[in-house]
Amino acid sequence: MVLFSGRANKPLAGEIAKELKVKLGSIDIKNFADGETYVNILEGVRGRDVFIIQPTGFPANSNLMELLIMIDAAKRASAGRVTAVIPYFGYAKQDRKANHREPITAKLVANLITAAGADGVFAMDLHADQIQGFFDINLDFLYASPVIIDYFAKKKLKDLVVVSPDIGSSRRARSYAKRLGAELAIVDKRRPRPNVAEVLHLIGDVKGKTCLIVDDEINTGGTIVNAANAVLNEGAIEVYVACAHPVFAGDCVKKLEHSKIKEVVVTNTINLPQEKKFRKLKVLSVAKLIASSIRAIHEEKSVSALLNPAK
Repeated sequence: MVLFSGRANKPLAGEIAKELKVKLGSIDIKNFADGETYVNILEGVRGRDVFIIQPTGFPANSNLMELLIMIDAAKRASAGRVTAVIPYFGYAKQDRKANHREPITAKLVANLITAAGADGVFAMDLHADQIQGFFDINLDFLYASPVIIDYFAKKKLKDLVVVSPDIGSSRRARSYAKRLGAELAIVDKRRPRPNVAEVLHLIGDVKGKTCLIVDDEINTGGTIVNAANAVLNEGAIEVYVACAHPVFAGDCVKKLEHSKIKEVVVTNTINLPQEKKFRKLKVLSVAKLIASSIRAIHEEKSVSALLNPAK
C-alpha cells in the first residue's frame, strides 16, 4: 500500500497515514506560471495498491484537476490499483436537471475520474446516495455519523430533538435521532433561487427542548441559520448544529458566528483555513474512520460494517 496526498487536505492525509502506520508517498505537485498543474510521483508504484487522498472542495476546479492528474500519473507509472479517496466530493449537488438545458455535473465528474484511470473511489457523506450509480467503477462511501453521534452522546443533552433542515435530509436526521434516543423534527423549506432558503413550516414539537440540526454540509449557512431561528421561534431552549462537510462559502462564517446557534460541529473532510474558524466551531477528525476502510480495501476484507449508515 502507498498513500499520496494532493494539496487540498494534507493535514487529514497525514492523520490517515499515521493511523495506518505508513508514511505518505513522495510526490511533487506544483503549478506552472500559466496556472497548469504539474505532478511527478517520486517513488516506484509499479504493481502497488495506490490510494490518492484529495477532497474536491474550494477551489473545486483546481482540486478536481489535480486529482485527475495524480490518478493519471499513478496509472502511467504502472500502479497495480488506484483508489481515489475523496473525503468531500465536490459538484455533488448538481446531481439532476432542475431546469431545462442544465448539465448533470456530478455524473460528468464521475466520468472524468473513471476516464483518468481510477479503479475505485472512496467518498464520505455524499450529498445524494444515488450518486453511487453515476460511477461505472466501484464506489465505497462512509458516513461521518459515528464520529458526530459519539461526540453528542457524551454531552448527554437533555430533552434532545434532532432536526432535519429540509425534507431531503429527513432520513439522515431520523438515523441520528434513533442512535441518540431523541425525538425528530423536520423543517419544511423552499428555495426561491439558488443558495436562498425560506422556512415554511416546522413539523414536530421542539418547545422547551434542546435541538440538534444535522445535514451533510453547510454551504452558505442560510438553510442552517433559518432552521435554527425556526426552532427557537417555536420555543426551543438551545440549538446545536452538526455536519460532515464545512464548505463555509461566501459570508457563511459571519452568519454562523452571529447566529443564536450554541455550537457548530463539523469534521475535517475539508481543511479549513484560519479565517474560517470561529469561537463556536468544533472540528472532529474522521481520519480513523477513513483509515479503517482503506485498510479493509487493501486487505480485501469486508467494509460493510463501516459503510452501512447508522439506522
